[in-house]
Amino acid sequence: QVQLVESGGGLVQPGGSLRLSCAASGSIFSINAMGWYRQAPGKQRELVAAITSGGRTNYAGSVKGRFTISRDNAKNTVYLQMNSLKPEDTAVYYCNAEIRERLWSSFKNNWGQGTQVTVSS
Repeated sequence: QVQLVESGGGLVQPGGSLRLSCAASGSIFSINAMGWYRQAPGKQRELVAAITSGGRTNYAGSVKGRFTISRDNAKNTVYLQMNSLKPEDTAVYYCNAEIRERLWSSFKNNWGQGTQVTVSS
């Protein structure tokens, strides 16, 4: 069984910064892509940023230049550095990882429990 545990959310003023972390644990043979999604009240969940096992990144247009995704493969951890935060970045942020538990199993999508990020003065 695999678990994704997020940390680092909270309340921050506009223009401030936060760093989210997500650590995968449990039965892990390999991890493919990892990413961060967010869901604001009344809106659909959307991709914020993703990173492949080789380090290739992809960002939503609304966060490009402000957010940076990175990962530590040795620690099975993905990070999201969020700078110049805006009120519209307020949402629950979810970690996602494509994980293969055994050599002979397929990759499965796994989600964290979510962490609240609130940008407000």
